[in-house]
Amino acid sequence: MTFYEIVNFNKELLGRLMKIGFKPDDCRWIELYAEYGRMKFDGDKVTYIVSFLSDRYKVSERKIYAIIKRFGTDCTDRAV
Repeated sequence: MTFYEIVNFNKELLGRLMKIGFKPDDCRWIELYAEYGRMKFDGDKVTYIVSFLSDRYKVSERKIYAIIKRFGTDCTDRAV
């Protein structure tokens, strides 16, 4: 299968994702955000979670906060 065939097959989904502001790089952070959610549910403080995830995923704390904000944003008002 070629790149064109994959994109063409998924063009409707890709179009919807683009309209809500999806960036392909966001896929890298799915596990990080899931882990954030588990830790928050368990009652850990956000500052501890951010510090822990920063060490674990080797990214800055500022990036962790940005990921949390981005993934926690409600995008239903922008959805197709």
